[in-house]
Amino acid sequence: MNDSDAPSAEAIREQCIRLLARREHTRRELARKLSQRGFEPADYEPIFDELVAENLLNEARFTEVYVRSRINAGYGPLRIRADLAERGVGGHLVADALDLGDDIWREHCSAAWQRRFGKQPADRREQGQQMRFLANRGFSGDHIRAVVAHV
Repeated sequence: MNDSDAPSAEAIREQCIRLLARREHTRRELARKLSQRGFEPADYEPIFDELVAENLLNEARFTEVYVRSRINAGYGPLRIRADLAERGVGGHLVADALDLGDDIWREHCSAAWQRRFGKQPADRREQGQQMRFLANRGFSGDHIRAVVAHV
């Protein structure tokens, strides 16, 4: 966009508010969506700073909501960590959000297994299938072995 076509800060802010009204976003997600709509980083980065100052854009809140929803959907810590990294969240936010303890993650792994299979594997092939499913969901090998070995 040239200077005469440059969007106003108010138009960018309005677009951000609309996106944030639907669900929490990270800076990276908002930047990607605004770039797809033809906005330039130099135009929207200052708006992001304002939204952070007003607590409308909050990556800690996003992380908390995202982790809770992914756990409820049956995903494990490895997958959730990778998904958050893809969305631009890392460091202590992720570590704090995923620090539930091995017992809790084992329970979540067991619940995911129960929802998907609900019965003991009949043979080694079926056991491998169940273990691969849990690994793809992002559970660690220790959690998977603890769940599948005790079914």
